[in-house]
Amino acid sequence: MGNNDPQDLLRSVERDLRLDLFRGIGLWMIFLDHIPHDVVAWLTLRNYGFSDAAEFFVFISGYLAGFIYGPIVRGGRFLAATKRLLKRAAEMYVAHIMLFLLFTAQIARTARKFDNPMYENEFNVFNFLQHPDVLIGQALTLRYKPVNLDVLPLYITLIAASPLILWCLVRRPNWTLLASAILYVAARWFDWNLASYPPGTTWYFNPFAWQLLFVFAAWCGVGGVAKLEFLIRSRVALVLSIAWILFALLIVMTWHIAFLEALVPKWMIKAIYPIDKTDLDMLRLTHFFALAVLVTRYFPRKWAGLTSKWLRPLILCGQHSLPIFCLSVFLSFGAHWILMQYTRGVWEQLVVSAGGILIMVAAAWLLDRAAKVPNLFVDAAEFKTVKAMESGNG
Repeated sequence: MGNNDPQDLLRSVERDLRLDLFRGIGLWMIFLDHIPHDVVAWLTLRNYGFSDAAEFFVFISGYLAGFIYGPIVRGGRFLAATKRLLKRAAEMYVAHIMLFLLFTAQIARTARKFDNPMYENEFNVFNFLQHPDVLIGQALTLRYKPVNLDVLPLYITLIAASPLILWCLVRRPNWTLLASAILYVAARWFDWNLASYPPGTTWYFNPFAWQLLFVFAAWCGVGGVAKLEFLIRSRVALVLSIAWILFALLIVMTWHIAFLEALVPKWMIKAIYPIDKTDLDMLRLTHFFALAVLVTRYFPRKWAGLTSKWLRPLILCGQHSLPIFCLSVFLSFGAHWILMQYTRGVWEQLVVSAGGILIMVAAAWLLDRAAKVPNLFVDAAEFKTVKAMESGNG
């Protein structure tokens, strides 16, 4: 109990495979959702409820920040936690910039090779190709973002702010959560958001709004989830969650089935639409919470299925979420290009979708194997240990 060494604290954290599983599911959904008019994308959450994979990732990121680094901050190692979190934010920033450059080059090359400017306009890179001297600076400051590259800047911002968030949560968890809720309300009321490019536009994911889900997740991670245990396990919460999920399913189905739309009162339609993703509409947030209640109740931490070989591909992708996300962006454009350039039949959609997922799984497997390769001679002490072992076996 008295050991405050950050390395020991990090080693003592047991990995929750449920988080890796749902990150993997989220990555597959993001890949499919980024392929326009893909029949396989009908399997993703956004077609059956108000929330989608974005809520998965923000919540999991916040929960892990609280669960892993909260004890380090509480143990008096705030600077150690800050260093690790800022390093993670820097890694994500570098990944975003590299992804931006390669993704833009991929689109530009495709547009010119096939003489089809549609790709440049569809993915918001036309202006960059016309004025790279101006827009490279806008990209470095996270103001200019092509289509499908909006989510990483949100994560970078939230992770960079997490040392302060965790410092507050460790000392005054409930007051910090209340302040987060007030900021959320104020951001929606006064239209607070970060400026984007071109002038007059704002971030697609408003960090002043999405921080509420991140902070709530971090609050759960530092111990707040124990305070909600009685509520999560209550029959009332279960009934309300199921009812809300079914209601969301009905509303979403009205987008596709005409006779269902006639069953919903007009005043209700006007009250619900539009469901704002930029500012994290309460419909989305509460839908995600309803799903979280069901997951917590029926998928325990030690669920046997987590060790199943059938779920291993999803878990592997979730354990390497940053590189697999970056890869998925390229793969989704490649799949879109194939379907637009050649054919858009159902079988072709099934093949390119399955092919992209197989590539993601293969990449995750290779990253996992590479991570298990031992690093010899990390420091002098380990070097001496290895030499001693070699001498003893000589």
